[in-house]
Amino acid sequence: MKQTKPYTVIYSDDQIVVFNKASGILVAADRYDKDAPRLDVLAAEEFGKLFAVHRIDKDTSGIVVYARTADAHRSLSQQFEKREIHKTYHALVHGRPAWTEYSSTARLMPDGDARHRTVINKRFGKDSRTDFRFIGQCGPYSWIEAKPVTGRTHQIRAHLQEQGISIVCDPLYSGNQKPVKLSDIKRSWHGDPFEERPLLARLGLHAYRIELTHPVTGEQMTFTAPYQRDMDSLRKQLAKLFDTDPLAGETSAGTERGEEA
Repeated sequence: MKQTKPYTVIYSDDQIVVFNKASGILVAADRYDKDAPRLDVLAAEEFGKLFAVHRIDKDTSGIVVYARTADAHRSLSQQFEKREIHKTYHALVHGRPAWTEYSSTARLMPDGDARHRTVINKRFGKDSRTDFRFIGQCGPYSWIEAKPVTGRTHQIRAHLQEQGISIVCDPLYSGNQKPVKLSDIKRSWHGDPFEERPLLARLGLHAYRIELTHPVTGEQMTFTAPYQRDMDSLRKQLAKLFDTDPLAGETSAGTERGEEA
């Protein structure tokens, strides 16, 4: 049986390639697990050597951009350093935040404890900022949008933890990896609890959109990544039960350029 690739290609040309990666795969080398599966290595057979210009957490799904040439790598890296690239994430969290919009500027120190978590440290932490927006409540959960202005490791999760908010299925920052099941959200569910399969059993965080300038043409480009199958099934169930959908009003996922859909 042929194994399904843990990524799909959203866009590629001779300068850049944009992937939608599955949860559980690294973007680049990890000093703690050098043998873990890596997206750049797996995709090298199809695209040749890839240059990482940014990272998303191993357990986060969604958009990852790589450069295919040294010049493209330099241009994209400079855009990230100047904070000219804009990223949007969607997260499903426990409970409901007290805010509609909120900007967290807590200073963050990566690898700050024995579990290699990012911690808040006013003295030694680095300047960090994440802009949050409440999308809507779905029973015991809420959808939120997160736009990290800086790019610290685990930034979204650490900034949410500061507010007492945790993403579903996150054992590292919430201590709760309990999967999301239909029986948790549907009162009329009458299935077999021993046979029930979870709707989502991994971190409920998805890198949904990225906006950048093409390193050669100078074209403003926007890419969006469809939710992975597990997260999308959960989204549909929650939308059906609670009439709240984080993708409502969104253009169809794929490649957008300028104002085009």
